[in-house]
Order: sequence, then structure tokens, then C-alpha cells
Amino acid sequence: MSDSTAVVEIFSDGACSGNPGPGGWGTLLRWDGHTKELSGFEAQTTNNRMEMMAAIAGLEALKRPCRARVTTDSQYLYKGITEWIHGWRKKGWKNSKKEEVANRDLWERLLELTSKHQVEWHWVRGHNGHPENERCDELARAAITAGA
Repeated sequence: MSDSTAVVEIFSDGACSGNPGPGGWGTLLRWDGHTKELSGFEAQTTNNRMEMMAAIAGLEALKRPCRARVTTDSQYLYKGITEWIHGWRKKGWKNSKKEEVANRDLWERLLELTSKHQVEWHWVRGHNGHPENERCDELARAAITAGA
């Protein structure tokens, strides 16, 4: 990226048919007038894992360190990465109930990715007319249909 002040916008969403069940994720990246869409499928997963995978895939698609703005409709992902993760790490990946943190493997992947980039996290209400969020939901649901 030649302009170090430019921000890559990443929109992400996950979906599950049953929870747990077949799941899909969708990600839309936008930078400098270009848009890239990504999606994926897992046969047996949870909605929270798909929400996380959508953000991970978006960040993994970045070819070099940059500024990124990740928008999600998942309170679990948003609060997890901006608030809860600091306490989990201090407590040896235990939650407030002193239980192992769910999805630790994905939280650790997100931490690694966020250490490579300057990432801002934003939350939007799902299914509320946000065009990019709606598109990511379509991509996630299409991935379930294609993979099932």
C-alpha cells in the first residue's frame, strides 16, 4: 500500500444453520475503489466461530501491514477483541467463571493478525439495512448452501 494513511475497510459476518451445525462466513474488503469478496464453509461449527472466521479471513487477505477498519455485527467478536481478551490473557485464557475461554484458537489467530496491522473495530446492528453487512450475510448463507 503506497498511502500509509489509507484504510482498508473489512466487513464481516457469519451464519450457522443450527448452532452448532453447518456454518458459513462472508467478508467484503474495500480499498482504493476496489472490492474483494471472500466466503467459506465449515460442516460442523458455531455461529460465533463463523463470525470470527469472517474477520480472520479479511485480515489474512491483507498482503502487507496496513490500517484496517473491521466492521462486524457480532457483539461476541467486537467485545471479545476490544474488551474481554485482555482479561482472558491475564488469567491464562480463563473466563469470568474460571473456565477455559471458548474459541481460544481463533482468538489467538486474531491477536496475531492485529499485531501486524493497525486495526479499528466497529460494531453495527445486524439485519438493519447496512449494505455491506447485508452482503456479508448473503455470502455466509450462500457458503452454507453451497457446502451443505
